[in-house]
Amino acid sequence: MEITQQCVVALTWTLKDTLGEVLDVLDEPVEFLVGGDDLFDVIEAALRGYKTGATINLHIEPEQGFGDFNDQLIFLEPRAVFPPELEEGMTFEGVALPAGCNPDMPQDALYTVTDIYPEHVVLDGNHPLAGIALNLTVQVRAVREATEAEIGCGSAGTGFFKITPLHSMAAGSNLLQ
Repeated sequence: MEITQQCVVALTWTLKDTLGEVLDVLDEPVEFLVGGDDLFDVIEAALRGYKTGATINLHIEPEQGFGDFNDQLIFLEPRAVFPPELEEGMTFEGVALPAGCNPDMPQDALYTVTDIYPEHVVLDGNHPLAGIALNLTVQVRAVREATEAEIGCGSAGTGFFKITPLHSMAAGSNLLQ
């Protein structure tokens, strides 16, 4: 079956930065809905017309992927408002930030703790791959027709390439963050 709008593709991939550093390898196929919310437009466009067994090499600029790095999404917040067990790498939804944080922080962002100081915590609302051009080698492992349920929700149940804040997800959803 050829990849078309509203079909499901099972993909594996290797994701690298432009210097060739491997950022992610997916060895086991994961299903994505083409024409839904699972993949970036540039990936969907490249997949169309291919069949099972195809290997596609893509270059993805930041604006086609996770966006440009936005220094306005870096916040220095009081350490005292966070729990004692706070660690670098932990994430907080903007809607669930502790009381005492900057009220002007966008609530639809997912913030990562990047640094912890005795008096302050640095929160970054950028995606970890924001501002990075990527090279993606995708292997098409299977193609099938999408179910009505997948088309209705716009996903095959995986959102690796789309970041969805938890508060906007349907109950029981298992989208990757």
